[in-house]
Amino acid sequence: MSPQYLDWGLTDYENAFERQLKLVEARINNEIGNTLVLTEHHAVYTLGKRKGTEDHLIWDEKTLKVQGIKLAKTNRGGDITYHGPGQIVGYPIICLQKTKDLHTYLRNLEQVLINALGYHGLIAERKEGKTGIWIHNRKIAAIGVAIKRWVTYHGFALNVKNNLDHFAGIIPCGISPSEGTVSSMEKELKEFGSTRPLSNLDVKAIKHTIAVEFWNIFKDT
Repeated sequence: MSPQYLDWGLTDYENAFERQLKLVEARINNEIGNTLVLTEHHAVYTLGKRKGTEDHLIWDEKTLKVQGIKLAKTNRGGDITYHGPGQIVGYPIICLQKTKDLHTYLRNLEQVLINALGYHGLIAERKEGKTGIWIHNRKIAAIGVAIKRWVTYHGFALNVKNNLDHFAGIIPCGISPSEGTVSSMEKELKEFGSTRPLSNLDVKAIKHTIAVEFWNIFKDT
């Protein structure tokens, strides 16, 4: 079956998770081809399966309510992270039955984001011993995946122009201040400069770039 790209727009995290699981089952049953979903979420902290994740939540229930941030447990790998409007979240639903190689899948997923950021004028990289994508010591994208019967789900979150103040309520991905900070494309373009103007920071355009880079890398998967 042909691969497909779905843009879900702005979604509630838990509703999107249920929709994602339906796609996973459909892919397992060969009812659909490999699928890339891109979306933005209403403000939410999601807790991964890593031990001690709940200890990295700083804000209490009252503060979360004032800030309008929900809390959701999930079955992806990794620690606690934040999703919100202005951040592109990607859910690749693809079958790895041919290779059964999760390590290569993760490296390819990282390369998609590195390539997409490079297209928009930002030089990003992997960081030894850390997950996600970085610009020096500033983390600009988080990655946390899961797999069922060799079909992938969950994926990545790229900070484009989301509210970075909301990361103050957590220790994002378990990163201490001495290890690094969280950044976004908007912040990088404003504070550190790039080869592309800030006016080009359009979420839909960046989604398109990600989709192109994704299928360039995963076209033969």
